Amino acid sequence: METTTRPISPLRQRMLDDMRMRKLHPKTQSAYIRAVCNFARYLGRSPDTATVEDLRNYQLHLVDCGTSPTSLNAAISGLKFFFDVTLERGELMAKMQPVRLPKRLPVVLSPAEVGRLIAACGNLKHQTAFSLAYATGLRASEVVALKVSDIDSERMTVRVEQGKGHKDRYALLSPVLLERLRVWWRVARAQGKMLDGGWLFPGLNPIESLSTRQLNRAIHAAALAADIDKRVSLHTLRHCFATHLLEQKVDIRVIQALLGHKKLETTVTYTHVANDVLRQVISPLDGLRVP
Repeated sequence: METTTRPISPLRQRMLDDMRMRKLHPKTQSAYIRAVCNFARYLGRSPDTATVEDLRNYQLHLVDCGTSPTSLNAAISGLKFFFDVTLERGELMAKMQPVRLPKRLPVVLSPAEVGRLIAACGNLKHQTAFSLAYATGLRASEVVALKVSDIDSERMTVRVEQGKGHKDRYALLSPVLLERLRVWWRVARAQGKMLDGGWLFPGLNPIESLSTRQLNRAIHAAALAADIDKRVSLHTLRHCFATHLLEQKVDIRVIQALLGHKKLETTVTYTHVANDVLRQVISPLDGLRVP
């Protein structure tokens, strides 16, 4: 049976080239292409023939279909790139407006719950990755991207190369984490799972790293085993790292640097979930003298 490959249109190829020139992440490129394809399907003709009203009506169509704010903004971002960069006709986006996302406080576990979560994981590789995520505050993508050479036991740091925003930074390497990493390294080397200069957390094929999806599946299973009924993902451990440091009176700007946040306002969110910080606030009711 013969399969035919549909040729890429010059317009699509130009957009692909524009994204490649700017070194956009492959997932971002896929999302942008999908956004334009969905719009073209709605329009019923080539997207480069769209008018301001076509785009405005498309946003109304997405809203009426119950599209979530996150998905709606993702569609607008993809179309904005297409019209701004590829077509150089940014004025067509004049009536497409991103919507405000509802602000939600992060789910945070207590230190005791974090301990139960990590202990409930029966896989040493996953358990060590959880320990690292909680001890350093790294994102899931940053955890799986670590190489053995990123662990500096002399300076007691973890080097994070090209984290979010394409920035390098250093994370904490605590003595307890270092010991857990050494145990994992010895076991993985003995089993032939860790290559010289390879991934700190390799996948089933040691040439490839563990995926964030695998880690999140593992942490969901661990949360179930630990009888934790909160919404938990690997990113939850990052929230716990920041909140627990804040409760230990660590300066918020230090926490900002450790998390790799560009804006302090992002880090300030954790003041709303830090229990010890909230307990220090005296309610005005407590100061009333009731006759």
